[in-house]
Order: sequence, then C-alpha cells, then structure tokens
Amino acid sequence: MKRFALTAAAALAALAANPALAQDVGETVMGNDGNPIGTVAQANEQAVLLTVGEYQIALPANLFGTSDAGPTLNVTREQLVQLHEQQLAEAAAALEAALVEGAAVVTADPQPLGTIDSIDGENIVVVREDESLVTLPKEMFVVDPNGALMARIMMADLEAALAAQAG
Repeated sequence: MKRFALTAAAALAALAANPALAQDVGETVMGNDGNPIGTVAQANEQAVLLTVGEYQIALPANLFGTSDAGPTLNVTREQLVQLHEQQLAEAAAALEAALVEGAAVVTADPQPLGTIDSIDGENIVVVREDESLVTLPKEMFVVDPNGALMARIMMADLEAALAAQAG
C-alpha cells in the first residue's frame, strides 16, 4: 500500500481561500447593549466574518442592522461568545463521536474519500478505494450538517497536494 501524510500546513494550504470584500472590513459592530462586539474581518452579501476576541465568527449578513454608530447585532458580545463556544463544544463532541475506525469520509466537494483505517493521536489514516492510505490531521475533519464525516479539502486539492508531495 502507498502511504502519504499531509502536514496540517500543507493540507490547509491546499484549501481554496475566499477573497475578502473590503466594503465593511474594519468596522466595529455594536451590540444591543451599546458596547462593541467585534470587528468586521470579511463581508459579502451573504455573510460577515466577525473578529470577536480570539474568535472568527461567521454570521449571516441579514442578522446585522445599522445605527449611527455603524453595524449592529441584536445581542451582546458575551451572549455571542457564549453561543459560539457552545456551538464549538457541540461540533467537537459530534466529531469525536464520528471519528471511529471504519467510518466513511467525504471531501468538501463532496466526493467519497474512503474510510478511516486508524486513528493515531491527532492523525487520521484514511484508506482509499485504491487501498492507498492518506494521513490527515484531525483538525481537517468536521461533521457536516447532514451528519457525514467530512475532510475539509476538495478532492482536486487533495490530489494535487498528494502529487506534489510524491514528487
């Protein structure tokens, strides 16, 4: 069997980046208590990426209002952080439950990647249809909204990274 390992940096570099729209970037978003929540990091018509302390929180653009002070949300910073941390904990629990040997894995586009062969600490070994093994860092995995275990990489990007690594 062929065995390939992608480092976290190589795997993350293979992810396609979305360009940021600068229209609201840098603006401070105010909460319903009149206090700042965070700063707009990226924005488009559908979503806003908000920097709130150590977190980058993506929110639907239609949740935002406007005031004389700029963009607003009908929540306080503390409420938003609490909700975000709760969602992170739920996602981590769902991922831990899904990461088991034999579990099917799809890519982000979604295409069948293979099944989990083994879990070695923070590395997940996936056996592909051709029986080759690919090792991805645990941080590359999520459970999608439909409950499927997904590697956060497009199949073409993974193939390109593997080909580049093979030399």
